[in-house]
Amino acid sequence: MEKEKILLYDGSFNGFLTCIFTAFEQKINVVGIQRKSQVQKGLFTETQTILTQVNKAKRVWNGISQRSNNAMKNIYFAFLSEANGIEQLLYSYIQRIVAKGSPNHIDLTDDLVFRINQLANMVSKKKNQMEAFMKFKVSIDGVHFIVIEPEFDILPLVSKHFRSNFNDRQWIIYDIKRNYGLYFDLHTIQLMSLDSKDIIANARPSNNHIQTGAINVIELWNTYFANNSIKSLISNKLHTHQLPKRRRKYLEDKEAV
Repeated sequence: MEKEKILLYDGSFNGFLTCIFTAFEQKINVVGIQRKSQVQKGLFTETQTILTQVNKAKRVWNGISQRSNNAMKNIYFAFLSEANGIEQLLYSYIQRIVAKGSPNHIDLTDDLVFRINQLANMVSKKKNQMEAFMKFKVSIDGVHFIVIEPEFDILPLVSKHFRSNFNDRQWIIYDIKRNYGLYFDLHTIQLMSLDSKDIIANARPSNNHIQTGAINVIELWNTYFANNSIKSLISNKLHTHQLPKRRRKYLEDKEAV
């Protein structure tokens, strides 16, 4: 009997899909798929590091697309939920899709399918709420910005909406929980990442009567963005050196591979 393995990947969606391809190709008995930064190794479980290969990721994604567009959305949205153990849940979900071989595989009475559908719907709801209700603030140099701390990693899902509806201004949407943001310069969307320690150390509350220790983290970032030249913060160095590689694929309308 083949030894059980935990597959380790870089945290990107393409990296996850590469794990799926490798598991099928090598007929691996997968007991876990984990980000390399969050490894929880079993005592007697072997690990295998999977390097992201976009061509293999595309083959998996194309295979799923031929079976069900709804499954594609569920998989991607559920992945962005970052729920505990989501990779293993999605692996089982994809195994079921492949085994069924039919676009009519969705059965909400199945616990696994129900859970994936539930997570995807939760992410979709948060996406819609952000697109409908988030309001921009304006920095001293005229850059519009929104600071968020969402439960889910929704920036890859909202970039298209904000570019289409706010293409007449420069804007930033910054996720302080994951420490990366989207910057639209009137032409393209770029990724950015800032030093959170520097923000907290240098931001000042607008109300002098409020103790610094009691300031909400989002308010600190709002104060920093409002009172500093955001344009001076945007540089190639920030994009290429501070931003984790797994985030660099989340550009413009690329909602998957």
